[in-house]
Amino acid sequence: MTELSPLLLALALGMILGTMFFASLWWTVARGTGSRHAAAWFLLSLLLRSSVAVLGFYLIGRGSWQKLAACLAGFVIARLIVIRLTADAATRPQSAGRASHAP
Repeated sequence: MTELSPLLLALALGMILGTMFFASLWWTVARGTGSRHAAAWFLLSLLLRSSVAVLGFYLIGRGSWQKLAACLAGFVIARLIVIRLTADAATRPQSAGRASHAP
């Protein structure tokens, strides 16, 4: 059990890291597309998200490929969860105050 707990912790941290990465990507796309400075939004978001993800992988993995693999698995699981949640949000009807786009 003691050998499994660091891997479970790395998996959980990878899920947190992935959730932050993909949720902030979704937020950036939602906000950046309507902005006058969309390129700046996307560039700064990319740099910040990538920096946090790489630093997180580095700190979590720290010389152990097993922890790094568990962290990556958690990251991918979080990606699948965020995609499912945001796809559900995208299919919901929009409120009356927001403009809708052509299909």
